[in-house]
Amino acid sequence: MPSIPRRDRRGDTPPPRTGSGETETLRGFLDYLRTSVAAKVEGAPEPQARTAAVPSGTNLLGLLNHLTSVERAIFLGDDVPDWQATFQAAPADSVADVVARYRETVERANDVLDGCVELGAPVPRPRHGRPAPSVRWALTHMIEETGRHAGHADILRELIDGSTGR
Repeated sequence: MPSIPRRDRRGDTPPPRTGSGETETLRGFLDYLRTSVAAKVEGAPEPQARTAAVPSGTNLLGLLNHLTSVERAIFLGDDVPDWQATFQAAPADSVADVVARYRETVERANDVLDGCVELGAPVPRPRHGRPAPSVRWALTHMIEETGRHAGHADILRELIDGSTGR
């Protein structure tokens, strides 16, 4: 395998120091991961950002597009009929488009979370045919989902241009 020169070596950003409460801790870690994964995709060169670097077809834009869909489903109540399709960005979408859409979705999700005072209560979002998960479950799931894909994004970005760090 050819070696890729390291072009951008960002310093590692340590995990956040949060308040002592469960809500502050969960939201702090989720926002930390959200910022990290968006930074991995931001500025990635075309067409490499949408080109699969592994046999599964995983690519940077697809990962962030997928995370946008998950945020929208969990916190905003969107129905996603085909989860596999969320792993591909539309051909017309640029890197900047996908990052901006993700950040806008995160902002909307945080607006919903700002109104949640009880972690055991259901996420206040419309969802036809299925009960909403608890706020605690939603935050924990999004931390797991975002962390998992942030790790994938770390590897994919390094393969593209050698960029490392959070």
